[in-house]
Amino acid sequence: MNVDSVRIVNIVESLLVSNDDAADVNRSRLEAAGVLTINLMSSPGAGKTSLILRTIESLGERARLGVIEGDIAGSIDTEKVLAGGASDAIQINTGGNCHLEANMVHRALDDLDLTGCDVLIIENVGNLVCPTHWALGEHLKLCLVGASEGHDKPIKYPNIFEVSDVIVLNKIDLIDYVDFDRAIFYDSIQALNPGVPIFEVSCRTGQGLDAWTNWLVEQLAPVRMEG
Repeated sequence: MNVDSVRIVNIVESLLVSNDDAADVNRSRLEAAGVLTINLMSSPGAGKTSLILRTIESLGERARLGVIEGDIAGSIDTEKVLAGGASDAIQINTGGNCHLEANMVHRALDDLDLTGCDVLIIENVGNLVCPTHWALGEHLKLCLVGASEGHDKPIKYPNIFEVSDVIVLNKIDLIDYVDFDRAIFYDSIQALNPGVPIFEVSCRTGQGLDAWTNWLVEQLAPVRMEG
């Protein structure tokens, strides 16, 4: 066989184009409803669900928060956020897929009461690599990092920090007890994504949550105007 005649199908590129089309549909739907949507990404154990619960609490009556929970299996986090005051929540079980995709979110939106949401947080599957390139229809990508994970995460996983619109450093109450160098962490992020907002919080103590949710409410205003 002539090597020059070999035909190559770029499956990944094709899938991403199809995913982006579905994400555009989701975004249009969410904007029409006036719902600010956040794609929450982190490694397992960084505190995604804890941040959602604390955000609900800190927002109070300023905004109603809905949730789409992405997990390989189970519905533990969905049960937690509903009990914690989420206006509505839907579980997506990927069955082994390491990230959510736009078509999964599209189906979840069919069952979610968007009229009861001002903010929608999509909790992606715990992973610092796979979710990075898959748009879901979100307005903002949020990267959450736990201080106990170390200050070198931006160096080891640069892509997620490059594409994020906001970064939250959680578990700051542990910084004095773990090997975490703020200077290295901040310098690494600024080299990748200059000017990106970074919020330090402790979901355990509540420290820093007001600054985070005040910023979130500011982002909500223009989306409400479009809806």
